[in-house]
Amino acid sequence: MRSTKPWLGSYPAEVPPTYEYPKQNLAHFLVQSSESYPNHTALHFQGKKTTYRELLDGAYRFANALAGLGLVKGDRVAVMLPNCPSAVVAYYGTLLAGGVAVMTNPMYTPRELEYQLNDSGARILVALDLLMGRVRQVAPRTGLRHVLVASIQDDLPFPKNLLYPLKAKKDGVKRAVAFGDGVVPLRQLLRSSSASPCDTPIDADNDLALLQYTGGTTGVAKGVMLTHANLIANTIQARLWAYRCERSKVKYLAALPFFHVFGMTVLMNQSVYLGGTLLLLPRFEAGQVLKMIHKLKPNVFPGAPTMYIALIHHPDVKRYDLSSIDFCISGAAPLPLEVQEEFERLTGGKLIEGYGLTEASPVTHANNIWEKRKNGSIGIPFPDTECKIVDAETGEELPPGSVGELAVRGPQVMKGYWNRPEETGKALKDGWLYTGDMGKMDEEGYFYILDRRKDLIIAGGYNIYPREVEEVLFEHPDVAEAVVAGVADPYRGETVKAFIVLRPGSAADAEAIKSWCKERLAAYKVPKIYEFRDSLPKTIVGKVLRRKLLEEEAE
Repeated sequence: MRSTKPWLGSYPAEVPPTYEYPKQNLAHFLVQSSESYPNHTALHFQGKKTTYRELLDGAYRFANALAGLGLVKGDRVAVMLPNCPSAVVAYYGTLLAGGVAVMTNPMYTPRELEYQLNDSGARILVALDLLMGRVRQVAPRTGLRHVLVASIQDDLPFPKNLLYPLKAKKDGVKRAVAFGDGVVPLRQLLRSSSASPCDTPIDADNDLALLQYTGGTTGVAKGVMLTHANLIANTIQARLWAYRCERSKVKYLAALPFFHVFGMTVLMNQSVYLGGTLLLLPRFEAGQVLKMIHKLKPNVFPGAPTMYIALIHHPDVKRYDLSSIDFCISGAAPLPLEVQEEFERLTGGKLIEGYGLTEASPVTHANNIWEKRKNGSIGIPFPDTECKIVDAETGEELPPGSVGELAVRGPQVMKGYWNRPEETGKALKDGWLYTGDMGKMDEEGYFYILDRRKDLIIAGGYNIYPREVEEVLFEHPDVAEAVVAGVADPYRGETVKAFIVLRPGSAADAEAIKSWCKERLAAYKVPKIYEFRDSLPKTIVGKVLRRKLLEEEAE
């Protein structure tokens, strides 16, 4: 076995190479932790604490409210919230009701939001009150029937006063007229709903828990179908890797957003599974994170490299005690060695690099936390995860040291893409997920990512797909041609650069193009650099040579 899986030789003695994952609703993690640690703090948000008993109470209320609104098993519920108690309640409540969560980025523009709601077929949306302008704009063009409005201010005393229900109308919903028909304040809905246990029977291997959207080379965002079994497996795999974490003792600093699958698995699901405490941050801000570590003493802080870069370069970093940090897993982009070393020096904890993708729930590889690791490597495969390097054209497995496409197989690998059988067939072959990432494996089973077959740009941990940005640029009346590429950035890892050919006689400049993009794209997708050219390099059939532009940029 070790000859075909050389990485097993580097496994810590405490980590089993295989495990029997429970076949249950993912939300049972919350039920089980509530039974074991009812009065333990599950969430800490802006100075207020929510116990596991209270969190489960809120999730049951949400599940029963969804049933009252007509939700049936398999219906999609979009959750458009930052990290706050309402987001956790909506996520687990949806699962308890048999629904499928569609985690939606609050930074989406109306254009992006409309596409995701229509593609997923979501009938219910939970949105922050501050985002209602965007929701109102797109709702008439979607199949939404109900919008549940949450407020960060409502979350401050959440959910203690939910234990005293208001007198409900016959349909179980005390509706408000302030927002309009079909729009209900979430807090009011929860207060008028029953807290009785709600647990829709599910088939863990086949029933979806999550539709998580990711892009592709075509520029069309695809819904990745992740089952209850997929997410349960990856949550437990990550827990097995971090074997020193004690149940109910671990505190997670939750700066990674839960609407990103990395934050969802290694923070929300992981903490709830272990009966840990989530210290919630609606958005990352370096000074606030330093204060939180100093005051609240989290011991696990998963993040993206840009987060650690921001902390080590903060002018006041040495004023704070960061010694509570035991370990951090960095993902979403390559981790520079100097960042790893400086962060470990400041905290005394471990900062290791891992690898994953949405289609794998997401984690497939990580360096050992406390044992041997290799700089520049994404580490070794998780328990029950098989990996190989294959010839990108023939699919033939290549020997150690050879460069090819990384393929992975394991219980965390997706069921497929939502309503896209052709795309699913290209990515999944005989159970193997072809990642599109080029890499190699050494003799000891450590893997290295060298390049991407896809033209994906990863800026600050966010995935940006060039075609989507290019389509917005092409819509500008003064743009004749445009191509987007990722260029090196010392802080974000990569940043978006646009190469543009203007129409004859146009006077448009970088600021005008940037303003156009800001109205149509989430902020992290807007190009930061603009280069205007007379022409773009092309193949004989007219395809723009993106790689040629990047070569010129490097020179």
